[in-house]
Amino acid sequence: MSPESQLNLFGQLEEAIPQVESLQANSFELIPTSSSIPIPPGTYSSISQLSTHCQACHRCELGNTRINAVVGRGSEHAPILIVGEGPGQNEDEQGLPFVGRSGQLLEKILAAVKLSIEQDVYICNVVRCRPPENRVPTPAEVAACKPYLLEQIRLVNPKIILLTGATAVKAITGKKDGITKIRGTWIEWEGRWCMPIFHPAYLLRNPAPDVGKPKWLMWQDIQAIRAKLDEISS
Repeated sequence: MSPESQLNLFGQLEEAIPQVESLQANSFELIPTSSSIPIPPGTYSSISQLSTHCQACHRCELGNTRINAVVGRGSEHAPILIVGEGPGQNEDEQGLPFVGRSGQLLEKILAAVKLSIEQDVYICNVVRCRPPENRVPTPAEVAACKPYLLEQIRLVNPKIILLTGATAVKAITGKKDGITKIRGTWIEWEGRWCMPIFHPAYLLRNPAPDVGKPKWLMWQDIQAIRAKLDEISS
């Protein structure tokens, strides 16, 4: 199918093509192959459906070098959604986010306030394919992948979103402040509570537990997150 037809498929279907529901059912395997082709809100009915498109996606150049598209893991109905930057080597190989040392530390941090990835948390990234040499994703790569991220947020429908690092903060909220300046603060976005937090990899590079150090600050943040979840839930 031509790019123009794909644009119709993912764009103004009602105006362009009759019998929309039938077309969507029969043509859903068609992937939006260019970032210029929109993925409107409501395109996907499940994370599994979204994942199928991600695995074949080439909306940016990262699709040419990946081993796996790394979509997400955890509870698909979690009250907390965590957004990272992008997959690293371990994640690219295994097809799951936060599975290396950073992921192990994240699980320990969550467990300290009785939160588990299996029941309480869903984890994904700003981009679903590993940038070469683990570099920061470019603005074009972030823009190409953002519709998938927004669909994941819509489908999981979390009460709280945790943004690990400046890239995640900028992708969701548009804020360009440094993470050390805004971490631990609540930001209201699209009717949800968001908090910028340190990325676990940053904590691994700064392991000192002294008062005022990143690891100590993270402990304050995770307690505030637990308290906010309890407040919202009650």
